[in-house]
Amino acid sequence: MTEYLIAFNDEWVPDHTVEELRAKSRALRPLVAEMTAAGVLIFTGGLADGPVFSVDASSGTPLFTDGPFLETKEHLGGFAVVDVADEEAARLWAGKIAVACGWPQEVRRFQVPMQLPETS
Repeated sequence: MTEYLIAFNDEWVPDHTVEELRAKSRALRPLVAEMTAAGVLIFTGGLADGPVFSVDASSGTPLFTDGPFLETKEHLGGFAVVDVADEEAARLWAGKIAVACGWPQEVRRFQVPMQLPETS
């Protein structure tokens, strides 16, 4: 099985009232239940508007700053991580999420962790 990130950029989502967002949440519940029953859902969630900070340890010591990097133009809004057989299955679930939400989704495959040889 292969893990995929299905996510949306907050900038892709039009303005909604609180009630419209609640309706979207209710529309997603059966899909989340379907994904869980199918055994493909690892995790799903949305990101809060709360505090955001970045950390840079390039100097050898972690330096924490408020907010994302200045160069950041896109903001992750919400996501699901699925474990599916192949890209076709990832597309299937991403399409279902896009229909339920009513806005675009981006799909990315997780990189397989590199196995380094043991040294003695």
